[in-house]
Amino acid sequence: MQASYIAAVPPADVEMTDAEKGVAKEVEIKFPQLSKPYAPELEAYAVLILVVKLSDKRDDKQKAMDVVSAMVLWLKTLNRRTLDLFSARAYFYLSLAYERCGRLSEIRPELLAAYRSACLRHDQMGQATLLNLLLRNYLAYNLYDQALKLVSKTSFPESRPNMQYARYLFYIGQIKAVQLEYSDSHSKLMQAIRKAPQTPEVALGFKLAASKLAIVVELLMGGVPERSFFTQKELKEHLRPYYAATQAVRSGDLHAFKECTKTYEALFKKDKTLTLINRLRYNVIKTGLRSISLAYSRISLQDICTKLGLESTEDAAGVVAKAVVDGVIDATIDYDKQFVKSNQKIDLYHSCEPQKALHKRIAFCLQMHNDAVKAMAYPDENDNKDAEDPEEKREREKRELASIEEDGGDDDMII
Repeated sequence: MQASYIAAVPPADVEMTDAEKGVAKEVEIKFPQLSKPYAPELEAYAVLILVVKLSDKRDDKQKAMDVVSAMVLWLKTLNRRTLDLFSARAYFYLSLAYERCGRLSEIRPELLAAYRSACLRHDQMGQATLLNLLLRNYLAYNLYDQALKLVSKTSFPESRPNMQYARYLFYIGQIKAVQLEYSDSHSKLMQAIRKAPQTPEVALGFKLAASKLAIVVELLMGGVPERSFFTQKELKEHLRPYYAATQAVRSGDLHAFKECTKTYEALFKKDKTLTLINRLRYNVIKTGLRSISLAYSRISLQDICTKLGLESTEDAAGVVAKAVVDGVIDATIDYDKQFVKSNQKIDLYHSCEPQKALHKRIAFCLQMHNDAVKAMAYPDENDNKDAEDPEEKREREKRELASIEEDGGDDDMII
């Protein structure tokens, strides 16, 4: 086994010049004296360094897969809890090697068996790592239902590593976004971004992926991401396509949105956000309709079709009808004359809305007062049973004062 590891060691990256080769220098190398046989933890650490080196080079994917596969098989033969951390890292690099070779689905049964063993051994580092690897495996093949079932049947370890928990939150946010649960998705994604390393050059790929998905989800919620989100120095250039999409959604310009989607379609596919981007089409139309409703008291369906870039007046009528039902605009459609008439805005202060708002605030204050009264702590009645009666206390104080005066009078007589 050691010979196969040594054969997989890549050659040195630094080449010696002719002058350096001609100069013979005696270098004394001192190795630590370790008792034989070597501890398994020492060998596991050395092999793990080799696996990391092969994974970083990316030249020979098959060699990295063979070495890490042999390491995993060797770790299975040892039942030592001190090797749990090495096993978790080995499975991480094993999954990475299979993913780079395009064979990620083949390792799924192996990961499920390893996760079951980690749960039985209470290996929390292994549970966190393997659960994230399984979620990544499912999401790589768009198996969102299976990923959701896995999340519902498992729980993330409480004493979790921060980096693994950030990945777990990102995967949960990705699942929730596809399941149309945008509020939960946005919350999970923002937590993942906050828990990611705040050093600019560390975990840049993770922060970029989470930021892209968070921007799209916030747009689907009807909000607009803050400008500072796009001005981060290390992410600014990569977020330009999403900034263009945000500008199109904010202005309600369907032409600009279609152009943006067409221009960056390959990038959106690579980021796996194209499906969510396509859902933004109705948000763009809603914003445009709201602007048209404020600008025109009466407008034909043909003009709406032209301004929004719709294909026909039938599409425009359907879109306007849905917007009216959703409460986006307050208007009526005249199908005979083919126009949309915006209803006149009613003065809010001539309605019951101010009274309702005042009543709501008063009810909130009264509820807070009642909760505060209920939460007040009163002294226990049993605490005063052994207390001295006020009359007895006064009599005792009088007797003490009289005794002090008598003692003082005796001193004067002695002097």
